[in-house]
Amino acid sequence: MAREKKRRANGRRSPLAAAALIGIGLLISGGVYAGATAAVAATAETSANTSLTAEDGEKLFQANCATCHGMNLEGTANGPSLDGVGALAVEFQMSTGRMPMQRQDVQAPQKPVQFTEEQILAVADFVQESAPGPDFPDEHYLDGEGDVARGAELFRINCAMCHNVAAAGGALTEGKYAPDIQDTSALHMYAAMATGPQNMPVFSDMNLTPEDKRDIISALLYQQEQPATGGFTIGSLGPVSEGLFVWIFGIGALIAITVWITAKSN
Repeated sequence: MAREKKRRANGRRSPLAAAALIGIGLLISGGVYAGATAAVAATAETSANTSLTAEDGEKLFQANCATCHGMNLEGTANGPSLDGVGALAVEFQMSTGRMPMQRQDVQAPQKPVQFTEEQILAVADFVQESAPGPDFPDEHYLDGEGDVARGAELFRINCAMCHNVAAAGGALTEGKYAPDIQDTSALHMYAAMATGPQNMPVFSDMNLTPEDKRDIISALLYQQEQPATGGFTIGSLGPVSEGLFVWIFGIGALIAITVWITAKSN
């Protein structure tokens, strides 16, 4: 009997082991609960961000845009009417940071975007419902699979006089300018042609058909992917930047050599 009691006593678990097991169980349960809660919260936040409606867009518009464009998109002394503008123009202006403008100027410059993609699309939906205009094109026209050679020719005829044949942009009159479009997305190229932002004319389907626009976009996307075979492009601005480079460094080097020879002779 004494041996049996001793054997039982030796096989008994320590109270500390039981407490450790309970602690480990609590830690595992807490970790699983925290992970599940975070996943649910992330899912809820994603759903909230992607479920913005035109009504949410109206609130965003009234809070951020109505000061210049009017509560009913009728325009004010500080901004034009948005009647007939449509979703495509709104997405272009807001997703490039041009709108809202920081101040009244000859041109709205591109700057960091102030809204999320969902918010921009919500405002675009509101404007499209209130003042219908050009809407988002079919993905077919943005695929970059058009006729590159024909698109390059159309670009030279219709766009290069302002944007430069290399799409590097250029100066216009009265402080205005045609922006660099060497890194512009296919959607924004199409939007610019269809809506005519800033000083750009509107190229309707009567001027450039959707297939014409597709070819131009394909040519520009092709150009974006090609390396500069001539070496350093100096901004791709042609003889202006090249002449400035030669004047500063070429003439500067000749002057430096002349001064050095004169100093040596003395």
